[in-house]
Amino acid sequence: MRTVVVVAAAALATRRALRRRIKASPLWPMPALEEPRSGRGRRGRRSPGRPAAAARRLLIAERTEEAEGVVRLRLEGEQLPAWEPGAHIDLVLPSGTVRQYSLCGDPAEPGSYTIATRLIEDGRGGSREVHEQLHAGVEVEIRGPRNHFPLRDGPAYLFLAGGIGITPILPMVRQAERAGVPWQLLYAGRSRASMPFLEEIEGIQGVKDAASGSRRVTVVAEDEDGRPDLAAALAGAPAHAAVYCCGPGPLMDAVAALLPDGPEGLTLHTERFAPAATPAASSGDDVPFEVELRRTGRTVEVAADTSVLRALREQALPDLPYSCEQGFCGTCQQPVLAGEVDHRDQLLTDAERADSLLICVSRARGNGGLVLDL
Repeated sequence: MRTVVVVAAAALATRRALRRRIKASPLWPMPALEEPRSGRGRRGRRSPGRPAAAARRLLIAERTEEAEGVVRLRLEGEQLPAWEPGAHIDLVLPSGTVRQYSLCGDPAEPGSYTIATRLIEDGRGGSREVHEQLHAGVEVEIRGPRNHFPLRDGPAYLFLAGGIGITPILPMVRQAERAGVPWQLLYAGRSRASMPFLEEIEGIQGVKDAASGSRRVTVVAEDEDGRPDLAAALAGAPAHAAVYCCGPGPLMDAVAALLPDGPEGLTLHTERFAPAATPAASSGDDVPFEVELRRTGRTVEVAADTSVLRALREQALPDLPYSCEQGFCGTCQQPVLAGEVDHRDQLLTDAERADSLLICVSRARGNGGLVLDL
């Protein structure tokens, strides 16, 4: 009996000591990290310090050949989170690769998400895997939805879409129509056969503006009509309209260059599927620096010609998620606890840059080093 009492007392003292230690520790409770937006890692494992992503299994209820080289997938599930125009999901492919796709269905219809993807012959393989392996009846894993391209309130909208860039724009058009906000849409593509959702767009009720009688939807098939007249589209936009543009990089670059010549107060909002034509890049003067991983207690050496992402995966955390490695998808965003960052991404806002970085492209400024919450 005496032995039992001694053991119990020792256990109680240990628990109390542990509570005191936990309470005093600056890492307890551990600050929550945001869920990874997408990436690729070893299946069944996750990186230290990062919580498992909020994932769910959905059934591909329908697959449709939406246009030449474009398939539409309708994914069904229970208690799906609500979403707003501009949102995307992360689709986990059978290989473990994760790709981001805009939701192009109707937010007012619960119980399903709809995405569409174009086959990119010379891409990195994600679109080919969708086209060849995902069919009706197959279960897939998704994360999200998340939204980095939200439709902000505005007095009027001008929507500019090129090719598969119509996917985030289409729900915006529906919302503007329901809200009774004036809008115009210019939709361009290589040919009518290659343009997804063309029939729905041309069938939108009230394609003519009630006040002016002008058409609100302009479809430009380049093999029939030549290139779209972006300058004319911007010139015809109402003053102070919000301009939402998605499509190939040259399209968005051209819109950005023409915007100052348009009506007063136009604001441009874009979403890219690839990096801009002139991404932030190394000046050739990069120097080595150290990255301290606060949670794991390790220090990683980053060489002058190596990214933080690569150094961390090679030396400490092999399962860190990543995707584009070019600073535009947001997959590898990590919190910064200390150090000055040389931001080279094309995604983060100023507020996000205050305490995080994209480790695939950004570095420490100089050789001062960084402390990451990993």
